[in-house]
Amino acid sequence: MELPAVNLKAILLVHWLLTTWGCIVFSGPYAWANFTILALGVWAVAQRDSVDAISMFLGGLVVTVFLDVIHISIFYPRVGLSDTVRFSAGMAILSLLLKPFSCCLVYHMYRERGGELLLHTGFLGPSQDRSAYQTIASPEVPADPESRGSIPQGY
Repeated sequence: MELPAVNLKAILLVHWLLTTWGCIVFSGPYAWANFTILALGVWAVAQRDSVDAISMFLGGLVVTVFLDVIHISIFYPRVGLSDTVRFSAGMAILSLLLKPFSCCLVYHMYRERGGELLLHTGFLGPSQDRSAYQTIASPEVPADPESRGSIPQGY
């Protein structure tokens, strides 16, 4: 399945707008976490070829998924829900629901910029990738068997 081509600026704009509306009720750590990650997204837009910028933004998006769940579950107002509070909480929840899809899109951009999959299973056992392996146990044998042990002329 091919992911749609979405501009990184559009992802930032949507999450900035939803985060701004979510901050009406969830301020403090919710705002700091989300706006810091959006700043990393601005860095990824500014440096189009940087794998570090897009990887930091991707990692931050993944972390804020978990942080948003914690913030919303702890600080969700239980009583006195006005229309403004319901709207703000709804926008924070919508931002949370869109973040996994945004992570998929940003991961696709990360791969386009030359990033590699960070999860390697090499810690479970020996690696099967031997493409760069070079043995030092057996030195190269000369092509002419009679030239073994003979000293070249001039010495």
